Amino acid sequence: MVSGKQVRLARLTKKGRMLCIPLDHALTVGPIFGLENPGTIIQKVVAGGATCILAHKGTIRSLEAPVPVGMILHISASTSIGVSPNRKVLISSARHAIRLGADALSLHINIGGKEESEMLSDLGMVADECDSLDLPLVAMMYPRGENIKDATDPDTVAHVARIGAESGADIVKTVYTGNTETFRQVVRKCPVPVVLAGGSKMDSEEQILEVASSAVRAGAMGVAFGRNVFQYREPEKIVTALRRVVIDDESVAQAMEGLRSEQA
Repeated sequence: MVSGKQVRLARLTKKGRMLCIPLDHALTVGPIFGLENPGTIIQKVVAGGATCILAHKGTIRSLEAPVPVGMILHISASTSIGVSPNRKVLISSARHAIRLGADALSLHINIGGKEESEMLSDLGMVADECDSLDLPLVAMMYPRGENIKDATDPDTVAHVARIGAESGADIVKTVYTGNTETFRQVVRKCPVPVVLAGGSKMDSEEQILEVASSAVRAGAMGVAFGRNVFQYREPEKIVTALRRVVIDDESVAQAMEGLRSEQA
């Protein structure tokens, strides 16, 4: 028998893979380049072939029409101008996600700092609420805090990802460890699907595609790339190239050839 979670997860993926474009940055750092008009960037990434978008409730409520891809409501936040930017607090709920028509819910958890325990408590309670509603939960699990010496250390990232799974998340989004083999260990040690976070702005199209390809080769369910998409000069075209790598299993060389052809 098909469950509600399975139905909703199917809306977020294609061929079992996820190409998510997070657009939750403006609450944290302000309306940065690329996010001045959320509706415009959403149209572009949908046209490029994203399987889902991730946004705060204000962005979702401001849309003029429903989006024809999966939608994830992000419910935790902090700001870069606050006194505790690493402490993410809840600003919405699973029930509100259902009311907005979202297919899943996400929240951000920083592990390794003095406020870790409060965020873990939030994660556990939200996971229980999502289970009661058959709503998939994406946990953004980041090694970030006073006790983290190397945020890309494979053992640390594996531990942080496992915390998300053990706390009840259906999907864990986490950081890249630098190469395919070490990220494969993170994926293997996590009992739920792993999605790679895009992180900081990368230097080139080749790097964006190579990192995405590496994650998929390591066994990841897909990628969630924000700045490297919405701050790209032609967002829809980089999304199309990413889709070739993440969903269609094309090589980076093939995706780059297609990208150059479209740009020409």
